[in-house]
Amino acid sequence: METTETRTVVSEFLGTLLLVFFAVGAAVLAGEYIGTFGIALAFGFVMLALAYALGPISGCHINPAVTLGMLLAKRITPRTAVEYWVAQILGGIVGAALLFLVAKQVPGLQTHAAFGTNGWGDRSAIHINLGGAFVAEIVMTFLFVFVVLGVTHKVAVVGFGGLAIGLALGTVHLIGIPVDGTSVNPARSLGPAIFAGGAAITQVWLFIVAPLIGGALAALVHQVTHPPQEPVIVADRAAPVGPARPDEPASGDRV
Repeated sequence: METTETRTVVSEFLGTLLLVFFAVGAAVLAGEYIGTFGIALAFGFVMLALAYALGPISGCHINPAVTLGMLLAKRITPRTAVEYWVAQILGGIVGAALLFLVAKQVPGLQTHAAFGTNGWGDRSAIHINLGGAFVAEIVMTFLFVFVVLGVTHKVAVVGFGGLAIGLALGTVHLIGIPVDGTSVNPARSLGPAIFAGGAAITQVWLFIVAPLIGGALAALVHQVTHPPQEPVIVADRAAPVGPARPDEPASGDRV
């Protein structure tokens, strides 16, 4: 890989690892103490911090659904999308492995079929069924990816993209945690499910498929609300430009 490619892939790996370890870790290790609101804040705050730390390097997708949205919006190349997906999945697994190592040091902590994973039926706080969880994940992911695409669009308010993205992720978790644990991110769901086993791994397919559908729909709607031929305005001139990689267009995918 070229130096730029290495930096972006490592950023996506590291960002997904940290999101899983700290945000999912908030649910696994501290959920009893901080509750749904605290867990939602943890996801939002971690995403907010990473958006500013890694956004200038890779765009801080750290989510296969966001990367799919960026690909369909023609912000990144297919090659970059594949590299990001691999890095994100591996980052999610390594982050979950580190969290699992810590969790096993807590006496009596239940990890089997739990471990901050997503689910429906008996594994949902409100016992939502499969269809309801599927629709909820599509809609929640749509909101999140649509916000990401919107605030990183060429007419976005410069410098505030990360704040909007963090708030959007926190919001969907406030709504989604009682519903199905909130995924909106296949890498975030797959990593913990591998270590939880049981029903967590048999149900994880939904939390891979539905977020990808939501991300794709967000990209399609974004093309209507934010057409590429939109006139240049003041914010465009103030926005930093320059390709993230030699084989990619200018920084439409940067926070």
